[in-house]
Amino acid sequence: MARRDRFGWSATAAAILMATGTQAQAPVPQRPLAPPKPATAPDTVFDAAKAAYESLPEPDRKALQDALVWTGDYNSVITGTYGRRTHDALMAYAARAGAKETGFPAPATRAALLTAGEAARKAAKFTVQRDPASGVTLGVPERMLPKRSSIPGGTRWQSADGGITLDAKSFSQGETDLDATFARLTAPSPDRKVTYKIKRPDFLVVTAETAQGKSYIRYASGADGIRGFTIGYGKQGAADIDRFVIAIANSFAPFETAAPGPAPSATPPAVASPKVPLPKVALPKVAPSRPAPAATGLSVGPGRVLTSAAALAGCATPTIAGKPSRVIASDPARGLALLEGSGLPAKGSDIRGVPLAREAVDGSAAVILGAEAAGSVVVAPGEMAGEGVFAPLQPGSGGAPVFDRSGRLAGLVSTFPTAPRLIAGVMPPTRYVLVSSQRVAAFLAENGVAPSPAPADAGPGSVGSVTARLGGLVVGITCGG
Repeated sequence: MARRDRFGWSATAAAILMATGTQAQAPVPQRPLAPPKPATAPDTVFDAAKAAYESLPEPDRKALQDALVWTGDYNSVITGTYGRRTHDALMAYAARAGAKETGFPAPATRAALLTAGEAARKAAKFTVQRDPASGVTLGVPERMLPKRSSIPGGTRWQSADGGITLDAKSFSQGETDLDATFARLTAPSPDRKVTYKIKRPDFLVVTAETAQGKSYIRYASGADGIRGFTIGYGKQGAADIDRFVIAIANSFAPFETAAPGPAPSATPPAVASPKVPLPKVALPKVAPSRPAPAATGLSVGPGRVLTSAAALAGCATPTIAGKPSRVIASDPARGLALLEGSGLPAKGSDIRGVPLAREAVDGSAAVILGAEAAGSVVVAPGEMAGEGVFAPLQPGSGGAPVFDRSGRLAGLVSTFPTAPRLIAGVMPPTRYVLVSSQRVAAFLAENGVAPSPAPADAGPGSVGSVTARLGGLVVGITCGG
């Protein structure tokens, strides 16, 4: 029987893809950041299970993780290393299987797990293969995707009714690049919402939703050009198909020959599939990577940036725009910190031109603006959820401002998890705790900044309009230069 995905894929995902004033003259007293949290007690069950797992040969460790993917308990990369996700997955399977042991599963339970995983793989007729047309190696659930046809630069597999599609595709050197591909895949569309996006010098991942379906897209760059795959499928039955997505992502090898292993697939519906030929541009030289932001800050005045105190915990030397900054005020009780930095770029108006949101209504639309390493803004749609927000955020989003669709500040994201749970290598929509706009207002007032009162007739706007108006307030905060 189908089980719902536990980490957000079966939940309603969010949509696509963030007045200068004079600083008060009185000196602002500097207060220390919140002390580090006391160390938690050792988890003896986890530690013992980890030691038992790591004593196994690497092929056996990876085989267990692979089997857990097929039983629907594990939703991450097969690495052969033991982390919290592997631990939780093993414990979940053992409990469901009625195992009597409470720690690392005994040999009989592990054997049953491997048998169950292999049975699920065979039932799907899942085969890892190299596609000669694209050069991509990936796993194909052939029983689910019996129809095979050629497409320009690759191969397409589809279900009998055409509702599930998997495309393996390649572009030759100089035909396109990751920047152009990423821009096309994340371009605003009225009937397609990007729920996650990430781009690195050598790969990209984009997930999206339409009213009818979901898609997962991954491309990689190498000496032979751009290669990748796209999976699209309907929302009905998505909880079951998601495990195929995880298996496909784990099996994907863009520039290698096939090696026996797991993988699943399907590609986006027609609305999510590329329809316009990619432009021919030269591959750019890869610039040195910049440090990823440790947190996101919000400009509140010339040289002043507001962020979450928890997001800065452990960051002794914060920098903004590549230049040192210092904490000039901190309120651990409210969860806020105010930084001062010299030579900050004049990116736009400050918070004094932004009204505060009234009490948020559960389920109301939100826009979260985070910072990226390259200095650009990451836009994430979301929904208000109690004293938090439900959204697909990326690392470095601690301190990111949350606005309602009228552009009123609803609060700041308190923290981003240090060990996020990923699905097929990406972060699904998750609930994050907020530092409320009321706490922000009180803290800023004590430090000489007064946001505008919310207008009574503020009407809703679009994600794009909110981002265009307020994206210039967002800056990245890094640690240690």
